[in-house]
Amino acid sequence: MGAQLRVYKRRIRSVTATKKITKAMEMIAASRVVKAQRKVVASTPYARELTRAVTAVGTGSNTKHPLTTEAENPTRAAVLLLTSDRGLAGAFNSNAIKAAEQLTERLEREGKQVDTYVVGRRGLAHYNFRERKVTESWTGFTDEPTYADAKKVAAPLIEAIERDTADGGVDELHIVYTEFVSMMTQTALGARLLPLRLDEVAEEQPKGEILPLFDFEPSAEDVLDALLPRYVESRIYNALLQSAASKHAATRRAMKSATDNAGELINTLSRLANAARQAEITQEISEIVGGASALADATAGSDR
Repeated sequence: MGAQLRVYKRRIRSVTATKKITKAMEMIAASRVVKAQRKVVASTPYARELTRAVTAVGTGSNTKHPLTTEAENPTRAAVLLLTSDRGLAGAFNSNAIKAAEQLTERLEREGKQVDTYVVGRRGLAHYNFRERKVTESWTGFTDEPTYADAKKVAAPLIEAIERDTADGGVDELHIVYTEFVSMMTQTALGARLLPLRLDEVAEEQPKGEILPLFDFEPSAEDVLDALLPRYVESRIYNALLQSAASKHAATRRAMKSATDNAGELINTLSRLANAARQAEITQEISEIVGGASALADATAGSDR
């Protein structure tokens, strides 16, 4: 076997092994995205109804509360970025990081100091590599987040929104995550969690729907105090689930593309190997024919 043919054979074995790995990863991601999608569907109604309840309380009272009242001159904001712990997901992490940086730039142009909170090793590595300050970070649960993880993330954010800015608190809380639209479409977007924009929430309600009237006991402020952590936790939990489903869908798509590319490369290398083998056979036949012809000429010369 010629040297060139051995090179092609070795490359075919290597690419075939890689194809098996990417195919397995594609199948794993496909199974995980279905589970994550079910969790998203299950958590969304709770988050929506809790937002609706907060809106009803906020519109039905004149209480000033950090959940529903905007600061007159906001000076500090917190941005929570949701990324993944693992890569191999195409542009999933880079799109989320880009959206967070654009949001940060906009807030800084508005004269606000931005505190960055990061979920996921990929986002944390991005900020550490660029030596940019991260107020707090969490890792290790992005593939399968639980409500306990959401509470752990929400706790310092709630504490920051309840403190005065002079004491290190923030006036606004924003979140950047990847929304799961479909298996083929995932969109990185930013949303303001606090203060809640009551007018925007009202626009999302079905037309003609009238919010119920409530009597607050002991007071509207106490009700909002009780709803504040639940609202933030539910929204962060839903965003974590959306990001997890989006990451698995992006991984499945990336691994399918890698598997298809590996198959095409194997076909190309196989054609090249066949051409090299054919060239070797042709050369061997030519050498045999040439040797036989030379032997025949030598025999004919000796007879003369």
